[in-house]
Amino acid sequence: MRLFAGKLPAPLLRELLAEAAREAPEVLLGPAIGEDACAIALGGGVLVAATDPITLTGSEVGAHAVWINANDVAVMGVRPRWFLASVLLPEGTVADDVRALLAGIRRALDAVGAVLVGGHSEVTVAVRQPVVVGQMLGFAPDGHFVPTGGLRPGDAVVQVGPVPIEAAAVLEAESPAAAAVEPRLRERARAALDDPGVSVVDPALAAARLGACALHDPTEGGLATGLEELAGASGLALVVDPAAVDWFEPGRALCRAAGADPWGALASGSLLAGFAADAAEPACRGLAGAGFTARVIGRAVAGRGVRTEDGSPLARFERDEVARVLAP
Repeated sequence: MRLFAGKLPAPLLRELLAEAAREAPEVLLGPAIGEDACAIALGGGVLVAATDPITLTGSEVGAHAVWINANDVAVMGVRPRWFLASVLLPEGTVADDVRALLAGIRRALDAVGAVLVGGHSEVTVAVRQPVVVGQMLGFAPDGHFVPTGGLRPGDAVVQVGPVPIEAAAVLEAESPAAAAVEPRLRERARAALDDPGVSVVDPALAAARLGACALHDPTEGGLATGLEELAGASGLALVVDPAAVDWFEPGRALCRAAGADPWGALASGSLLAGFAADAAEPACRGLAGAGFTARVIGRAVAGRGVRTEDGSPLARFERDEVARVLAP
């Protein structure tokens, strides 16, 4: 099987994780497809940890690494607190490039309320653009965390924040096709990492306080893959109303220009939250009152996979659409 840039195919990853699985009593939530972080019981609470590299773009790579890893901890309902980064730089990097990268890390850490506690940096022939592998840690003193796989039949699925924000920013910076998009939308895409932003830390923590039973951070593979992961982790099917989805119009326009399907394009900046059916609308109002857009887009039912209201299967993406259209 030939492997393309991006996440490993889910069937292969499932096979590898099954082979690597080892029981350990302190591991409350270990590696699983769709789960954003792990949870480890420690004296006095639960440690939540996540790691992710930033490889699809060299733009704002340091800040990206903070945002993406902070999201993975926050969607467990736990505030991100400590960050480590391995920074790999290509030959030809100059000192000012490194200063700018670290400034991005510091700015993003200040925004999410976390601190840099360690890491590694080097110039290497192994990379052609800056790569940052981040690790974020958080601690739940009360021992409570929210998994991806917490949905029950009948629960509602709420989308918080539009999609695809991250795809808009990456395609505007990296795709020649962006020149065909009207300037007003390009300008919004250029600012998308900050406005509306790709951090879901605050909405995720708010959703957890409002009683979310499941939280997930769709990233590579877009909203469609995020829904598939949410369904798979919960062992259920999802029925989705495409007309209810909250779209970020600059992202849709740039995807259209580049020949990418926005359903399968980088979706950081949006959050999927599960709530009991009778709690979903009050939760949406509570999130809206805190300044976040939120709407019910689907429901959990018995079965497998993701389908639309008319019974058609939702498109599946084995590879992120942004990675596909930017591939050399």
